[in-house]
Amino acid sequence: MTAITPLVPMTPDEVSSFAQSVRGTLTRHWPGPTAAPEADLLKLWQSAAEQGWLELGAAGALAAAAAAVRELGRAACPLPLMDAFVATRLLAHDEALVDGIGRGEVRVIASVGDGTEQRLRHLDAARQATHLLTFPATGGTAVLRPVTRADETAGLAVPAWSTVTPGEPTATVEIDASTADEAVVLLRLQLAVRALAAAERSHEMAVEHATQRRQFGKVIGSFGAVQQRTATCQIDVGAGNLLIADAVRALEHGLPDRLLAAEIAVEHARAAAPRVQFGAHHTLAAIGYFEEHDAPWLFRRVHADTARLRTLSRAAGDVADTLVEGTGSLPTGDLGETGEAFRTEVRALLDAHADLLGRIEMGEDAELTRAVAEHGWLGFTWPAAAGGRSASLAEQVVLNEEAVYRRAPITKALGAVTLLGDSILKHGTPEQQERFLPLIRQGQLAFCLGYSEPEAGSDLASLRTHAVRDGDSWVINGQKLWTSGGHESEWVWLAVRTDPDATPRHAGITVFLVPMDTPGIVVQQHRALSGEIACTVFYDDVRVPDSLRVGEVNGGWKVITDALAGERIAMGNIAAALHRQLDDLLALVREDPGASVGPRGSHARALLTELAVGVQATRALVAAAIRATAEDTGARLAAPMAGVLGGELAERFGEAVLDILGPAAALSASVPGVPGGGAFEYGLRLSIMYVVGGGTNDIQRGLIARSLGLPR
Repeated sequence: MTAITPLVPMTPDEVSSFAQSVRGTLTRHWPGPTAAPEADLLKLWQSAAEQGWLELGAAGALAAAAAAVRELGRAACPLPLMDAFVATRLLAHDEALVDGIGRGEVRVIASVGDGTEQRLRHLDAARQATHLLTFPATGGTAVLRPVTRADETAGLAVPAWSTVTPGEPTATVEIDASTADEAVVLLRLQLAVRALAAAERSHEMAVEHATQRRQFGKVIGSFGAVQQRTATCQIDVGAGNLLIADAVRALEHGLPDRLLAAEIAVEHARAAAPRVQFGAHHTLAAIGYFEEHDAPWLFRRVHADTARLRTLSRAAGDVADTLVEGTGSLPTGDLGETGEAFRTEVRALLDAHADLLGRIEMGEDAELTRAVAEHGWLGFTWPAAAGGRSASLAEQVVLNEEAVYRRAPITKALGAVTLLGDSILKHGTPEQQERFLPLIRQGQLAFCLGYSEPEAGSDLASLRTHAVRDGDSWVINGQKLWTSGGHESEWVWLAVRTDPDATPRHAGITVFLVPMDTPGIVVQQHRALSGEIACTVFYDDVRVPDSLRVGEVNGGWKVITDALAGERIAMGNIAAALHRQLDDLLALVREDPGASVGPRGSHARALLTELAVGVQATRALVAAAIRATAEDTGARLAAPMAGVLGGELAERFGEAVLDILGPAAALSASVPGVPGGGAFEYGLRLSIMYVVGGGTNDIQRGLIARSLGLPR
């Protein structure tokens, strides 16, 4: 068996610098996608050797190789760089051969096979290659043979694929099953990275076009349909790049679930890249349809690469096969040493109260809330002067994730910290902090949010509930809608208009923390599809002392937007809830995989793959939003993208489970032995809330589009 060099992690700066050098080389030899029909791939191959690209496999520099493949994809160039990467690793025992690959004298293309094939089809760069490396996906003998003939097969791919006739073996090596599996994954990852990068480049051109092209007297980027499509493409691209980065990191560090992480990234790109490419063409319209433009050549590259994934199948099967036939779950996120150490503590506490966990419709449990408070975990990110211990954001995220995943009935106590406590700490008076922060730390602040109104849902800046100053008090009149839990709350975090003439509109808003038993407040209950009680709350000459105003007069928008950091943490709740549902589903199908999801390649397994990839993509976007918040680099894109993807995945999840499990998944928790304990039925009913609560997904897509530079 050959010895494989360990992969070597690289710093982001090192990877960025290498990618920049690759772009420079491409500029000279493959200046862009329109070069695909005529550029000299052999010269680029030779230049790649001179630049050291073909030595990356021997060095174990996977991140650099992936960065180079991404640049190749953006140029619609099929240089088989990862083939050389894999070949140098599998043939590492033959120093002369590895040296020849590095110098570009032995130009290798690689594929799955047993070494006896007379012809292999649909191969890139075969006319420039000197050798073909094949290896069985299950392990065995890897065989290197010369390319004796390469017949181009005209079609979608440009440069064209070839059918290769190999000669007699010139080198062989025995590889074990795990080495073969990783080699297949790397070749698949190359196609996925290249396809997604090509689609991303088309998307970038479409965004630029949408900011310049005028139709009907307007820039087309101002049209709602264009904004919605552009945002959807950005979500696909953003999630895909994060999943690829996670996969490379997992492979570099040799994590146990590294191959699954890579397959999830591959599967996402396989489905997303064509969607993004078509979306870009819809925006570019006729200008992107003719071959003077880059888009047609990128279109060819996207679809050629995703089609070739079918020729490189893993013995372990796809994502669903790996999950169903294994015992694990999705690859774990890494929140650092401190965060993961704290996760162990949280799990220990929850295990000690296991009898209180697992409730489908989570309320609040006083015993568990008290236990969490006694551990000092409510408000523990606050400074010591406020009763905290300056815990990290990672620890806060872990606490929320574990509570939601285990269905621990403490979500309202946690929400009080992130949605109210952090803002009171930043904007509240010393008296307010002294009054409310201890209640929040003890899990005893029963609150609701008074934001939405009949004319102000997603457009909160249009709110009309108003407050007029009267001495040391304010008199509030108006109406709020969809106030979740208003019937059992003691306080409402209330946004009102205090300057009706303010410009812009959001400049005249102020926030108050109002007792719900104040005279003039009338609560009307409504039961939602999920079973949750939300309320219409009427405010009729409600008098509130100025001491309950949080922040400056007319400065409420800052108070509200600063709470977005808390909302981003809470956003992880969607991902954690869906992760739990996925694991519940896996537990069920593992009991009888043949009956539940059928054989490999079945429709049910395809659905399961779709769900698993979607959950992991949502988790990746949530993590990116949290990192941006922690690093104060802004989260204008990642946060709404996570919200949109997670909300729509919740809807898709509910539908797919009905498709997989049938009517049994539509039974409630009250039915003995119901699959998932009723979580699937409840999750489907709850899913609508995820796409309308806190601003509809249509509005969130508009925010994403404007973050990309599209006009209002």
